[in-house]
Amino acid sequence: MNTPVQITDVPKIPARKPDSHKGTYGKVLVIAGSRGMAGAAILSASGALRGGAGLVQVGCPSEIAPIVASGNPCYMTASLSQDLRGRMALSCLNEIMPLANEADVLLVGPGWGRSETLTKLLKELIECANLPMILDADALHALSELPKSILFSRIMPTLITPHPGEFAKLTGRTTEEVQASRQELALLAARERNCCVVLKGHQTIVTDGKRLYRNTTGNAGMATGGTGDVLAGLLSGLMAQGIDPFDAAQIATYVHGRAGDLAAAELGQTAMIASDLLDYLPAALKELGG
Repeated sequence: MNTPVQITDVPKIPARKPDSHKGTYGKVLVIAGSRGMAGAAILSASGALRGGAGLVQVGCPSEIAPIVASGNPCYMTASLSQDLRGRMALSCLNEIMPLANEADVLLVGPGWGRSETLTKLLKELIECANLPMILDADALHALSELPKSILFSRIMPTLITPHPGEFAKLTGRTTEEVQASRQELALLAARERNCCVVLKGHQTIVTDGKRLYRNTTGNAGMATGGTGDVLAGLLSGLMAQGIDPFDAAQIATYVHGRAGDLAAAELGQTAMIASDLLDYLPAALKELGG
């Protein structure tokens, strides 16, 4: 395996121009949520807003659309067809594609649920959506059931954001094996799947197969449900502004962890919850110029 370039410096966030407007900073489409998992859609979409996206829209099953809409007044919602269990139906593809055609970044997976239908829907989105795509959470479960080569058909960048358990399922290994060889396996997956890998956990690894960054921020207080949704949303918001995907992944992991460190300093690690990160992201982003 070729030795990757080790990256240690985190890029600065570009300054905003005085004459810019919301269209300048891109639009994120978040496809997320299912019955009982409206919070994942709310957290990820709110993370995208905090990341600086000019516009954010959430496509979610019709049943939870009012809940998601009430979660934050700053994003838009789109009500999508659902099955009897409150998950997106395959017919959603015809509803999602017009929304995707108007977006700059597509985030799929937070709180999505798991079903054969959703695996088929992800396959169609990978093949049809001509824009940068981030696959997170349950979308990674669906991805593990598709051929490894499917991402090679994509011209636009693809990023995956697995935790060790999700990465183990993707690669056919145990979680223990993943944790023992995080760097090597992340590099291999990035090269084999033609994507940028954000392997979460202590010292999150970011690699596109050629470059590698090991994050140094974050703490154990962030080991709570929903923090990954915030990270995926934050990453999408940065990418929507036109930041290089690898750079955006670096910034997102660093800032996400830094927000966790700021929260822990004030709240302690034990009581920290995912929504706290949203409150501390502004200070963390400001440190990088945002």
